[in-house]
Amino acid sequence: MASGLLLALLGSIAFSGKAIIVKLAYRHGVDAVTLIMYRMLFALPIFAVMAWWASRGKPPLSRKDWLGVLGLGVTGYYLASFLDFAGLAYISASLERLILYLNPTLVVLLGWLLYGRGIRWPQAAGMLVSYCGVVLVFGHEANLQGTNVAWGALLVFLSAVSYAIYLVYSGELVQRLGSLRLVGLATTVACLCCLAQFVVLRPLSAAVVAPEVIWLSVLNATLCTAAPVLMVMMAIERIGAGMAAQAGMVGPLSTILMGVWILGEPFTVWVAAGTALVVAGIFVFTRLARRPGA
Repeated sequence: MASGLLLALLGSIAFSGKAIIVKLAYRHGVDAVTLIMYRMLFALPIFAVMAWWASRGKPPLSRKDWLGVLGLGVTGYYLASFLDFAGLAYISASLERLILYLNPTLVVLLGWLLYGRGIRWPQAAGMLVSYCGVVLVFGHEANLQGTNVAWGALLVFLSAVSYAIYLVYSGELVQRLGSLRLVGLATTVACLCCLAQFVVLRPLSAAVVAPEVIWLSVLNATLCTAAPVLMVMMAIERIGAGMAAQAGMVGPLSTILMGVWILGEPFTVWVAAGTALVVAGIFVFTRLARRPGA
């Protein structure tokens, strides 16, 4: 129990560090296409080994399975990651994490739109509170930094939508392939997409970047990408998805603290209030909505 909770907490904090590393790398004049290429270049061997390990002794994938893996790899990891990186060029790490933290609400909204699934009143109340928190932080940041914040927030929100689509459609494949195998294969597809995107959109000379960008990308690929994926999956095995999700509430708080400490981002009463609303709303959404008769 304790080990699972610790893994969930560490995984959430490690995931949150991604935004900090991206913001640090942007200070060295690199763009989103090049930066995500380096992240995925260093992550590719890790995820390829993960896919191979999880596939040992398993039957080969059918054509339908491969199409599913390709589709989920593009939407859930490639597109979601690229939009997130692009958005971070315009908004703070704190706002980015709060927007991404809305992901469970987007999954429910997609279920309602695509499958007609009902939304309980605690879910609706939690969504309303959490979205108000994001709007509060967004409005404060837009007043300070101008209209580019709206573009950055939209990109990150679309990233969250893209990942929510992955979650909605991955259920059947997870049952057939297993979570580790699916994650390994889908992320390998995403890594290859990011490498191909760089080759198509940038000259090879664009790969020459500051040494700091290389080391930050290595750190991003290992500590903030591969390691938290494994930690969260191990945590879910030990304590279940529900409790792991509750432990993930430390994510926005850790991002804000790291943003203030490492990036020098301002911590204002507006950020504090908005974060409190988002965390409280998601708590209501994920916890109370599970209660019978809610």
